[in-house]
Amino acid sequence: MKPIQIISQELNIKEPWIAAVIEMLNQGSSLPFIARYRKEKTGSMDEVTLAAVRDRNDQLTAIRQRKDAILKSLKERNLITPSLLEQIQSAHTLTRLEDLYEKYRPKKKTRATTAREKGLEPLAVFLMNHAKGVSVPGPDPATEAEKYLSLPHSLNTPSDALAGARDIIAQEISEDTDIREKIRHLFSSQSLIRSRVKPSKKEAGQKYTDYFDWTEPAFKTPSHRLLAMLRGSREAVLSVRVLPDEDKALSIIEKKYIKNKSDSAQQVQLAVKDGYKRLLSKSIEKESINRLKSRADQTAIQVFADNLSQLLLSAPLGQRRIMAIDPGFRTGCKTVCLDNSGRLLHHDLIFLHHSGNRNTGEKVVDLVKKYRIEAIAIGNGTAGRETETFIKTLGLDPSIQIIMVDESGASIYSASATAREEFPDHDITVRGAVSIGRRLMDPLAELVKLDPKSIGVGQYQHDVDQALLRTALDDVVVSCVNRVGVEVNTASKELLTQVSGLSTAIAANIVEYRNKNGPFKSRKELLKVPRLGPKAFEQSAGFLRIRHAGNALDQSGIHPESYPIVEKMAKDAGITTKDLIMNRPVIDRIDPSLYRTDTVGLPTLKDIILELGSPGRDPREQFEAFSFDESIHEITDLIPGMKVPGIVTNVTAFGAFVDIGVHQDGLVHISQMADHFVKDPATIVSVRQTVRVTILEVDVTRKRISLSLKK
Repeated sequence: MKPIQIISQELNIKEPWIAAVIEMLNQGSSLPFIARYRKEKTGSMDEVTLAAVRDRNDQLTAIRQRKDAILKSLKERNLITPSLLEQIQSAHTLTRLEDLYEKYRPKKKTRATTAREKGLEPLAVFLMNHAKGVSVPGPDPATEAEKYLSLPHSLNTPSDALAGARDIIAQEISEDTDIREKIRHLFSSQSLIRSRVKPSKKEAGQKYTDYFDWTEPAFKTPSHRLLAMLRGSREAVLSVRVLPDEDKALSIIEKKYIKNKSDSAQQVQLAVKDGYKRLLSKSIEKESINRLKSRADQTAIQVFADNLSQLLLSAPLGQRRIMAIDPGFRTGCKTVCLDNSGRLLHHDLIFLHHSGNRNTGEKVVDLVKKYRIEAIAIGNGTAGRETETFIKTLGLDPSIQIIMVDESGASIYSASATAREEFPDHDITVRGAVSIGRRLMDPLAELVKLDPKSIGVGQYQHDVDQALLRTALDDVVVSCVNRVGVEVNTASKELLTQVSGLSTAIAANIVEYRNKNGPFKSRKELLKVPRLGPKAFEQSAGFLRIRHAGNALDQSGIHPESYPIVEKMAKDAGITTKDLIMNRPVIDRIDPSLYRTDTVGLPTLKDIILELGSPGRDPREQFEAFSFDESIHEITDLIPGMKVPGIVTNVTAFGAFVDIGVHQDGLVHISQMADHFVKDPATIVSVRQTVRVTILEVDVTRKRISLSLKK
């Protein structure tokens, strides 16, 4: 079957839609663009489905390339046959492909090749034929083996010859495609994963205590547990094996190769056991561990991607004049004042936590008045709660919100090339404080400047396949940015780079053009930006917003290619396009079926009408201020049974971590998430969600806090 047919069957999606998606991807279209503006061509696939089509197509391309390489190798060695060619061409997975190639793979010298060089292959065939009952009873194996002692090789006894023949049989068994598939199924369905501590590593590997003596069904192992065991194995603390019952595996092989109880069968039985233990089980075990790891990677990556999406789409405070404080005890609190667009107006180092700090308190009050501050952002790191408490004693205007901000990754941003380019004359402490303030204003715009892995909402992110992780996280960032839309006249280069169709170079050119020529007045003006050609414009224009543009549609998510449709709608209603926008009585009367064409169908028309009702609407929730319990600041303040407010910082497969304001996140285990059974914690909570939790246990020494969400 062709790739399009395979994907269509696997995903249960019509072939023309699959073909259209692949064609558009090959032409450089992004997932957000296809999902938003090409629904008629794809059957309204969402970005998740589009990504599945893309990824499976990439896999099939890799398989096709591997097929070509294998066929080339076989043809060069004159090993190709019509039957083998047909089997290779019909293979749809790399596993099947490699199984077919296993027998023909160029090998280093093995015990089997050495035996063949000694001329023992006929003896191996003799033993297998008699064990299967293919040949009539002949001489016993030892007598047959004596025929090979006269050969010019180091074969001194019949036992030497039989050992060589068994080596050939063992390799034959390990390369048997049918046997490999059956043993692979046994591993998948019945193998156990066993983790044991290496005796010399008991003291050094205390963090892996749970896995010092652990056994469970391998393919039912949760992703986080598997990744923990494999990490322990990589660090040489644990020995991890994945194996089924050996007798069951041997019986599968013997069923095919042994049909009687002859002396030859006994020789083949020895070869079966050797071939399984020395060759086949090791190969399939390695493959099984890789499959388990791949599955665990996918789960962990999905958890990370979901958390990242929720974090990026956190509610923004919006354009406010901000004072941002990066707290510190001994080193002081780095304080910056930002205008409502995030521009740095002032920076200072204030020692709020030293004795006699009344003057510094007055200094904060003066800065608030001078820069007309509307909100104060305080980093949630060291001295964060103490700084919050102090600021609240200053008697500031009640309308000024005082908000704790997650500062994860702020230090990484402050030392980055992006930060140095933006603030070449300021040190990392100033940059870090600015980042904290901007995160409050618009989390998405600020967090896109970071490597997503540094944000800290993942699970074993350093253990998973890094290429797959990068692709998944890049997809999330691009999806979130394009879902929200970008104001082209205020966006940073980093934010613009994530817009559909815009490269780093084009984003830089947009900023440079804006700096030289002033704010963009229309979407059409984007075509004047160097290197922003028709294709980039097509991909990006619908996601770029221009506030106060001459054409009111330039502020919306309606693509410029659809402007004529809107103009016709307005004309038919007897009003201008500007008067049509947000005119609910008129919009509600529009019949989308009247505007269908060969290329524009109901899905796009319904999107246009929806956008006319609320052009450029931010899909993120309304910002709500959050405050920790004023009576607790340290882990020692916690008492089991207490009910306290918290904010979710990370969701994993086994539960959720919650910040309750004591410099150490607590864990709500999956068993404590609800009164009913919970399979997936993400169905109960999400990152940045505010919750009320009950303190279950507090281990001050190990800094562990157990929490519950049960009522």
